[in-house]
Amino acid sequence: MEIISCHAMHGQYLVKFRGYAVGKSPRSNQAKLWNFKERRLISVVSQCKLKALRHSYLDQLAIRRLGRAHTVRTLSALKGYEHGDPSVLSESLNSYVLDGKENVTDSDKTVPKVLIPGLPDENKGDSVASITSCSWEWKPKLNVHYETAGSVNVDFPPVLFLPGFGVGSFHYEKQLKDLGRDFRAWAVDFLGQGLSLPREDPTRQTKNGDNLKSDVENFLWGFGDETEPWAKELVYSSDLWRDQVRYFIEEVIGEPVYIVGNSLGGYIAVYFAACYPELVKGVTLLNATPFWGFLPNPMKSPRWSSMFPWAGTFPIPATIKSLTEIVWQKISDPESIAEILKQVYADHSTKVDKVFSSILEITKHPAAAASFASIMFAPQAQLTFKDSLSRCQMNNLPVCLMYGKEDPWVKPIWGLQVKRQLPEAPYYEISPAGHCPHDEVPEVVNFLLRGWIRNVESQGSVALPLFDSPENFQNDFAKDLEYVREGSRKLTRVQCYGSESSFWKRIISLIKSQFDTSRK
Repeated sequence: MEIISCHAMHGQYLVKFRGYAVGKSPRSNQAKLWNFKERRLISVVSQCKLKALRHSYLDQLAIRRLGRAHTVRTLSALKGYEHGDPSVLSESLNSYVLDGKENVTDSDKTVPKVLIPGLPDENKGDSVASITSCSWEWKPKLNVHYETAGSVNVDFPPVLFLPGFGVGSFHYEKQLKDLGRDFRAWAVDFLGQGLSLPREDPTRQTKNGDNLKSDVENFLWGFGDETEPWAKELVYSSDLWRDQVRYFIEEVIGEPVYIVGNSLGGYIAVYFAACYPELVKGVTLLNATPFWGFLPNPMKSPRWSSMFPWAGTFPIPATIKSLTEIVWQKISDPESIAEILKQVYADHSTKVDKVFSSILEITKHPAAAASFASIMFAPQAQLTFKDSLSRCQMNNLPVCLMYGKEDPWVKPIWGLQVKRQLPEAPYYEISPAGHCPHDEVPEVVNFLLRGWIRNVESQGSVALPLFDSPENFQNDFAKDLEYVREGSRKLTRVQCYGSESSFWKRIISLIKSQFDTSRK
């Protein structure tokens, strides 16, 4: 087989074909075609360092595809060059001749399949990490519930999982059982959520000067007349959760950790890492919400904050109580919970029975409604999400981004903005997957997370998952991850975004893909 090479020459590149030579200058969109007798492409091998070339990203990608292919291709698709159409080069890459067969699509060639492990199956005798439920008293009357796995792995890195709003450590069961075999893993419930609810009513009711507790069966905590002494400063806010994570790492884990956060948990993970970088080895964001809280922070904006009469403290004001009861009755209804889960999971075949029952159990706690009100009216964090990311970047903290593409709330554009701010952070866009990719496609998330931690621990000597080469890290590409779940093969596409691709090209591509999806 004759090999015709690609060379860089004085700011140009030259791709040679048998019978054709195509030259292009980066200063012009016009391509030139020199016609020879034979019309057959034997092979194209890129021998130049593409990073040094200054032509467009699309041209780089086209040459890489040809260079990797080593294929035979008829040139009938290139006839458009004779009429001055420079777009034919990229269009002609839509099919190849492989082993003498045509009609192999570009998608089939450029999106390879990668076989990854499925989740360990206890029913088939697979080894899984056992999960232990624990309680830690951080402050009087305030117990923090958490679950842990892999405690015997004393020489392995520690990983802390932070949940999203309305759920708890139970949402990371698939991570603890699997990753607990390789790491020491913890998943914690934020105060005011999950099972980290107060043991007693943070308020008391007074009548004729006497302290009374209501005997009504459905009495809700937090709506009394006066605050109990231990709850004087209690507000379920971002700052409280940041401090909770700090003391949990210092007193329970005892060393710096990798933090993984989904949704609200991602927000707190970045906020915490920005404030206490010495306690963090790296941060992984799973569809992290880019904002939290509506009221101004009293430390950041004391004058503006003073204009609001209530900021999530106890007791809940009577006017807020009426509103809370109406809203709480709606969102705690089993049908509403089921509908929300249906929204956030892209694959409706995902089993959410345990998640549903756990959320329903939380809503029945007498402190749940008032805790919800406190969370909704709590002030914002002292740092914005963007500012927190900037601090992480300044402190050289490793960050990994994993976003479910079909998330109806934190849409892909939010993840792309994080990637734009942190261009060196690996970005994995997973499809199909919604707001909770760790629960919907745990095989993919666990595979990526396990590989990313090993990359950081090895200081880069172990390659990032799916990034096979340094050049691979610079540009966008996609791979299909194949795994077995319950006896069936599943396929999930992961779009990887490199460090040098254009943000706006990605936005245009995102809009186009969503438009194409809506037309189907």
